[in-house]
Amino acid sequence: MADDVLILIPARMASTRLPGKPLADIAGLPMIAQVLRRAEAAKLGPVVVACDDETIATAVEKAGGRAIMTRADHPSGSDRIFEALNVVDPNGRIRIVVNVQGDLPTIAPTDIAAALMPLKDPAVDIATLAAEIKKPQEGINPNVVKVVGTLVGPGRLRALYFTRATAPAGDGPLYHHIGLYAYRRAALERFVKLPPSPLEQRERLEQLRALEAGMRIDVAIVETVPLGVDTPQDLETARAMLR
Repeated sequence: MADDVLILIPARMASTRLPGKPLADIAGLPMIAQVLRRAEAAKLGPVVVACDDETIATAVEKAGGRAIMTRADHPSGSDRIFEALNVVDPNGRIRIVVNVQGDLPTIAPTDIAAALMPLKDPAVDIATLAAEIKKPQEGINPNVVKVVGTLVGPGRLRALYFTRATAPAGDGPLYHHIGLYAYRRAALERFVKLPPSPLEQRERLEQLRALEAGMRIDVAIVETVPLGVDTPQDLETARAMLR
């Protein structure tokens, strides 16, 4: 483990499609505990859950983890982890913050670790993940976010744009963006202080705020897309996968 890397998992109780999502049972554990275990298995550094409800904190602590209570009115997970970061590390020792969404119970620890690779380049502000789209229907699905980028090394893109549309046109691979981010601390602080940008609001994709502000996002290409649990059907799928 590095002494300057922190994994933060934002979790909130409010969910219109799946109320109480972090506490949903999957293979005998709350979903937030499943994500916690995978983040710990990545062996990057300490793992902390940033939550807005005491019941989530209790579940995390019962699973042997650490939880930090944050405000309930944060507009995004990025804002929530920034608050938690300054509670956990007020002296600024942590240099890299990995944001692992709390609804990815099947995320592979190796993929969490892969998100750090682009940050070896000092020109990169933020790193994230993507996987090549194999199913044609995913390429036209607006719920599948695509990253458009230019190849800058083996298994690594420099992100030029993120979109819900099918892009880019023409022959060649399409990439399914995976919403896991590794930030340089200074980049996270800058990002959360920026106002929502026009393209962010149009596409409903907050990472476009960073690109519009001139920040550099690079993408590590991994093999598979983890299941994001947003609906009761997703929850049943996750239960079947982890049974």
